[in-house]
Amino acid sequence: MTTAMPPSHEALKVPEVMSALRLSRSKVYDLIRSKQLESFTSGRARRIPVDAVRQYMRNRIEETD
Repeated sequence: MTTAMPPSHEALKVPEVMSALRLSRSKVYDLIRSKQLESFTSGRARRIPVDAVRQYMRNRIEETD
């Protein structure tokens, strides 16, 4: 499965996750708040590990099976 995530990045910015998952900004933050998408902050910057995005996608696929 290919994604729109840059291969050289280990952590993505919210807009990058929005683009990769084709979701709105509010939906990405809802997923973060509900712990469905792991993230961390560095100062004021919110980052989402690439592995967390992949895990979220795997979980969604399993839910539909």
